Amino acid sequence: MNILVTGNLGYIGTVLTEELFNRNYRVIGCDTGFYEVGLKQSPDNFITKQIVKDIREIEASDLQDIHCIIHLAGLSNDPLGEFNPNLTEDINFTATVKLAKLAKENGIERFIYASSQSMYGISKSDFELDEDRSKKNPLTSYAKTKWEAEQIITDLNSSNFTTVAFRPSTVFGASSRIRCDIVYNNLVASAYCTGKIEILSDGTPWRPVVHVQDVSRAFIAGIEAPKNLVEGEAFNVGIENGNFTVKDLALAAQRSVIGSELFFKNEHTDPRSYKVSFNKIFKILSKFYKPKWDLKSGGEQLVKFFDNIKLNEEMFRGEKCNRLKRLKLLTKTNKIDSNLKWR
Repeated sequence: MNILVTGNLGYIGTVLTEELFNRNYRVIGCDTGFYEVGLKQSPDNFITKQIVKDIREIEASDLQDIHCIIHLAGLSNDPLGEFNPNLTEDINFTATVKLAKLAKENGIERFIYASSQSMYGISKSDFELDEDRSKKNPLTSYAKTKWEAEQIITDLNSSNFTTVAFRPSTVFGASSRIRCDIVYNNLVASAYCTGKIEILSDGTPWRPVVHVQDVSRAFIAGIEAPKNLVEGEAFNVGIENGNFTVKDLALAAQRSVIGSELFFKNEHTDPRSYKVSFNKIFKILSKFYKPKWDLKSGGEQLVKFFDNIKLNEEMFRGEKCNRLKRLKLLTKTNKIDSNLKWR
């Protein structure tokens, strides 16, 4: 089976393509290449074919002989989404919907969409938010475009075109194109490079998290599960008891790096706090989605990875593993224009 993975050269895409390769899928990658250069060289033998193209420019000819699409590409979190809200709309909504419609028109069997839990917004409730009944309250350009695109993609579901949306928790874990601008990776990297972790809040906000290999397996479940289980559905992606306070995450990061110190500065109140329910994915996709990682094993993996690449503070804070810094550098050096297209 031929699988097109958009954003295959990113943090998740790099891990996902290896997972697909190990299951004997043929992977065709499509990526513009902003984050191709990571902290560690990534092997190219997991990809059957690499399309170097902005997703805004994908055409029907790029979809020949493709059976399924896993769509990861986009401006990938709230800070990037606010980098240029108009571009967020163009990439995360317009180009995404265009790709889904092209897929349906060209006989693609399944479209697996990497959506987001950010659509739930700020939750003042202590209840766990579920996929179908909980109110959607997207507050940022990133969250709004993710939710709007998901709704249209779901409406495209039909007897001949299966769509499924996965809403991952905040991802953590090692990847050759690792990100250190997401919460648990950032905490472990800070402990590793500086010997200390500083939390600006009191640590009480809630954050669901999931390992990069587990979220990759969730996307693959969207391919392998029977059509009737996934068609037109959305699934929160996380782990058992996967809601943690920032304090929980910080303590786990401290335990991963022996001798590191933890400080709660209480300088501001963090309004971003939410708990998410994973009952649906564990119930409906129990045979296909079986997460293997927790904070302890993930923290140990990160430390081994940092040892291997000899991570230092300059690398940790640099553009190779911080997405907004990378885009700003490419813009400042005139490698990409104001529309995030290569010059």
